[in-house]
Amino acid sequence: MALTKKRLAGMILGATLGLTAAFAQAAEPNAIYNTVKQKLARGEQVVGGTVSTADLNVYCAMASAGFDFLWIEMQHSSLTYQEVATMIRACPGPAIPFIRVPDATEGDIQKAVDIGALGVIVPMVDTLEKMQNAITFAKYPPLGKRSQGGGQYGTLWGRNYRETANDNIMMVAMIENPQGVEIAEQLARMDNVDVVFVASSDLGSFTGLRQGDPQYEALVDRIKNATLSAGKYLAGPSAWKGTRDGYTFFQGPPETALIRSGARLSLEGAAEEGLPRGVAPIEGSEGF
Repeated sequence: MALTKKRLAGMILGATLGLTAAFAQAAEPNAIYNTVKQKLARGEQVVGGTVSTADLNVYCAMASAGFDFLWIEMQHSSLTYQEVATMIRACPGPAIPFIRVPDATEGDIQKAVDIGALGVIVPMVDTLEKMQNAITFAKYPPLGKRSQGGGQYGTLWGRNYRETANDNIMMVAMIENPQGVEIAEQLARMDNVDVVFVASSDLGSFTGLRQGDPQYEALVDRIKNATLSAGKYLAGPSAWKGTRDGYTFFQGPPETALIRSGARLSLEGAAEEGLPRGVAPIEGSEGF
């Protein structure tokens, strides 16, 4: 269904009202309004849906679909920071915006946090310096060297954002190759690294090994043991949710996969959520 101006305005208003509690929390230094961080601290699991399109209909549907966060894919997509800024502003929640940046450069990291990301996912971490650079540019002094540039972060997360940002922005380090595995212990012990992500497909691509192969599993176990021993959160693909112990942070399917699975259910005549089989939904209510 097309996203009309009236409906978009309603989404923005609803999202703004939904952030009132976050604004109240943000008035106090050290307040945690990143709900992903809150859930992980309580020992809960979190799942993020992957978004790689600038379509606001898709983004807003994903933001309100029940995911804990959105994995906004800027490494392997044509998304621009202006497009992503518009997406986050239109529907800043309930799913918290996390951005996988193209690289750990000052420009990429600072643009990501300036437009409101509360999570920075750093790809291809195979040196400690790369992750340290990402932390440096994502965090304000005294932890880092993030400058006070303009952005929409204050509109999204409150007037005291400068005092609360360092405690709410999460840093996710992705290990995708054998070089990254070799530094897993040191990486996991780094200050301000919150999550270490086991990139299952890329580990297979770089090593030529398949999941289940003893050598592959040895690499995965090394990352797992290093991460949990350091008291950090362990991440992986959503296919590992409920099948591997220790994982609490998951990357969910991309929007294209969800459309395909939803289409299959529709073609099979599956009942609409909240309705008995054979009852058609009210026209115009599909997006709510």
